[in-house]
Amino acid sequence: MTRNPEAVNYERYLRLDELLRLQRPRDDVEHDEMLFIVIHQVYELWFKVLLHEIDYCCRLLADGDAPRAQHTLKRILTILKVLVAQLDILETMSPVEFLTFRDRLDTASGFQSDQFRALEFCLGRKHRPAMRRFEPGSRARLDLERRWSAPTLWDCFLRYLAGEEHDIPRTSLERDVTRPVATDDAMQEVLVRIYRGDARNAQLCERLVDLDEGLQEWRYRHMKMVQRTIGHKPGTGGSAGSRYLATTLDKPVFPDLWEIRARL
Repeated sequence: MTRNPEAVNYERYLRLDELLRLQRPRDDVEHDEMLFIVIHQVYELWFKVLLHEIDYCCRLLADGDAPRAQHTLKRILTILKVLVAQLDILETMSPVEFLTFRDRLDTASGFQSDQFRALEFCLGRKHRPAMRRFEPGSRARLDLERRWSAPTLWDCFLRYLAGEEHDIPRTSLERDVTRPVATDDAMQEVLVRIYRGDARNAQLCERLVDLDEGLQEWRYRHMKMVQRTIGHKPGTGGSAGSRYLATTLDKPVFPDLWEIRARL
């Protein structure tokens, strides 16, 4: 029987030849540069999956499919745990080892990760200046512009709750989706009633809290990893390094879900 040379196998399905050519250290001499490249490429792949899953979760909420939305949120949380765990691998690289190739990063910086910015946009942390780092008409800029004007995960959740006949304040349903999600006393009253009398949707609220906490955990561990590696030196690409990362801590994306804790 003649073997079909075009048959899909493991290598072709995953396009391994292309994938394995993408790790190209700028200098073959420095051993640890390979690890640095692979870790960050893997982060970008996970960011892609997170965006895929959040978009799917929004569609499920629009369809009123709470069980599958909750399952998707659980998957998102599990991925966030993997992102945190990968920092343990980066921390096996000492400051001295990182310095052997740091200069070759030139202006490259995590600030230039459009997918992480897109993730922030999906969760309600939208910054117009973040879009200006990307060329007009580029893939990154077009995606960020689309997500800038799109409802966030929180907005999708509020519309779902309204469909469940919860009395969501009109100001919350019609809020400017380009603005950060702010605390709202009237919305908190609704959430308290959900926690006390709607067990299924209270569980969805808790999955959002898990997501928020997971993101904050990743931010904290990322900051500590940077401090451990370069201290308070400026980051590559002109960023403020760990000093900037410290300003992003303890800023929940779903603040009302945290504010109600003392009232339950």
